[in-house]
Amino acid sequence: LETLEQEEQECLEISKHLIERRTHMVSHQHGMTVTRTLQEGEAEPQCQSFFYSQVELRGLLPEGASLLLLRVLARRQAVPPNLIFPAIDTEGHLCTSSY
Repeated sequence: LETLEQEEQECLEISKHLIERRTHMVSHQHGMTVTRTLQEGEAEPQCQSFFYSQVELRGLLPEGASLLLLRVLARRQAVPPNLIFPAIDTEGHLCTSSY
């Protein structure tokens, strides 16, 4: 499976103060662009973009694929040892995800 595009949106309301976080990932021929947007209340949205090469993303496990993998592992009732994948964290940075 290959992720071509993925969008995540999270909204929090704390004491009538709205915080909205969006992460948009788009695959390109040479890698992937991750754009993170954060808006707090009525303030101007803050936007950051990151680019990761195909080499850095080899084996990438974005959130949608992670959910699918968790279902497969639950069905098999087994988790292989040292199951580690590259992932994108909530800040849009490359990290690792281990099971």
